[in-house]
Amino acid sequence: MTGIDKQLITGLILAGGRGTRMGQVDKGLQSFRGAPMALHALMRLSPQVGEMIINANQNLAVYESFGTQVWPDQIDGYAGPLAGVQTGLVHCETPYLLTVPCDSPFLPTDLAERLSLGLLSNDADLAVAVTTEYEDGIARRQSHPVFSLMKASLLDDLTTFLMQGGRKVDAWFQHLRIAEVVFEDNTGFRNINTLQELRQFET
Repeated sequence: MTGIDKQLITGLILAGGRGTRMGQVDKGLQSFRGAPMALHALMRLSPQVGEMIINANQNLAVYESFGTQVWPDQIDGYAGPLAGVQTGLVHCETPYLLTVPCDSPFLPTDLAERLSLGLLSNDADLAVAVTTEYEDGIARRQSHPVFSLMKASLLDDLTTFLMQGGRKVDAWFQHLRIAEVVFEDNTGFRNINTLQELRQFET
């Protein structure tokens, strides 16, 4: 089986949060190895998809300078990542949307290909990245729900969920057909949440 043609996929970078754990700064614009974190994510994702969108709720002009379309949440009040996903779906003109967070400068270069194979082979609505994490020698599966590929036709379902007060990604996933795609290398999903982590991964 072959994956989905990349021209049928729009990539969405989620940069609409408050950056609370990083001291209320715009996390996607924090400098990492000489460039804003969101730009690193954009450069890694854009070759894998046909179109790109950034979801941001502040500093829109700066994000627009990256050369792609930028849209704020449709829902007021920093309603979380699902509000950003909904915004992406509203402006998505392809059959599929691939979402990643803005603080993921190491995201896999085969993310779109592997998620699309998982979605098609499982006849799923949405494919999500999963890794195996080890703690005290014990293996556990770790889902990365904001690294997901979904059908654009989920817009109405997600809008209804949000209008009913839903905010948690896992709760929305529960009534969808989900394909979990295991990635052996978990380093691609390291996200940078604090200034300490920013300094740690700088080298």
